[in-house]
Amino acid sequence: METLTDDDRAILKGKNFGHFVTLQPDGSPHATPVWVDVGDGYVLVNTAPGRVKDRNVRRDPRVALSITDSANPYNFLSIRGRVVEIVAGGARSHIDELSMRYNGKPYPTEGERVIFKIEPEHVARAAW
Repeated sequence: METLTDDDRAILKGKNFGHFVTLQPDGSPHATPVWVDVGDGYVLVNTAPGRVKDRNVRRDPRVALSITDSANPYNFLSIRGRVVEIVAGGARSHIDELSMRYNGKPYPTEGERVIFKIEPEHVARAAW
C-alpha cells in the first residue's frame, strides 16, 4: 500500500471531482465522475449497489482514479489500486456528508449506498 501524503489527503478532502475507472467484463475501461474522500489511508468512493461500477468492482477490484484540484487544475492525483472492502454501514450518512461538501445540502435521494475502500498501490502527483 502506498502512503498518501498530507497534500494527497487535502485534494481528496477538498471539493474536487474524481474520475473513477473500473474494468468491464470484456476488459474495457468504464469511467465515471465521482465525489471522493479519504479515511485511514484509504481512498473512499460512495455509490449505490447494482450500478455498473459496483458490479465491475465486485467482479474485479482493480480500479484507477484521477482527481484534479478545482482551485488549481495543474495539481492532480492519479491513483491505481484495489477495492479491499465494500462497506454498507455508515454509507448513507457518508453520502450526505459528501453532498454537504460538494452541494451544501443533504443528498437528494433515498436508497441503499456502499463505500468502496480503495487501497492505493501507486500514486502519481503533479503540483504546479
